[in-house]
Amino acid sequence: MLARLKEEIRCVMERDPAARNAFEVLTCYPGLHALLMHRINHWLWRHGLRWPARFLSTIARWLTGIEIHPGARIGRRFFIDHGMGVVIGETAEIGDDCTLYHGVTLGGTSWEKGKRHPTLEDNVVVGAGAKILGPIRVGVGSRIGSNAVVVKDVPPGATMVGIPARRATPRDPERAKQRAAVAERIGFDAYGATQGMADPIANAINALLDHIHVTDRRLQELCAAVRELGGKLPEADIPGFDPCNFPDLNGSSAQPPEVKPDERPTDR
Repeated sequence: MLARLKEEIRCVMERDPAARNAFEVLTCYPGLHALLMHRINHWLWRHGLRWPARFLSTIARWLTGIEIHPGARIGRRFFIDHGMGVVIGETAEIGDDCTLYHGVTLGGTSWEKGKRHPTLEDNVVVGAGAKILGPIRVGVGSRIGSNAVVVKDVPPGATMVGIPARRATPRDPERAKQRAAVAERIGFDAYGATQGMADPIANAINALLDHIHVTDRRLQELCAAVRELGGKLPEADIPGFDPCNFPDLNGSSAQPPEVKPDERPTDR
């Protein structure tokens, strides 16, 4: 028992840089308090003492702000950071080395008996405010983004974001270099423009850059074919894009024209 307690404390200190020592973790971390009380409640639940288990879990919720049903199965080195608002349902199963942040819900989508809550395999991290709903399985090493709503199985190692959650597409290094080259040639800072934008806008701009790249390549092939046939084509440079010509794009608005004193309207 003491060895397990040391393991849980060491787990917190490894994952939270704010943790200074074991005594602070043991006395000041509600996530650890909720987990330790759940270990006791789960033992009572498995041995048929259902009401005491539920009552003590209610006390734990009052003290920590974390609601864990005593029937939930939780593995080793489980860490709840901050913890306020975390809800873990009765048939939820959590593997080893998982991390949950505040506001996470492992909930059900049915009133029927039986398995109705999610299963988290080992080494899963769930961001603040995320909701994982239903008897689904989240694969080993997966990451759930903050405020995501997951209602389907998650493959191992995947990163899920959005509502409803979708798998974040891995970035293609070659295509990223290609887009950067096109953007630099036309004088457009794609990364600066899309860094704070929503995904659909960023995807649309990236699609435009891909289209420009393909069009340029076809035009080069066409020009090369014309030259082989003896035609002469003048060389042309693509003009750059100067954001200074567009005050609104620089973050400053155009100033209204100055009104001379003798042109100002008078009250009548």
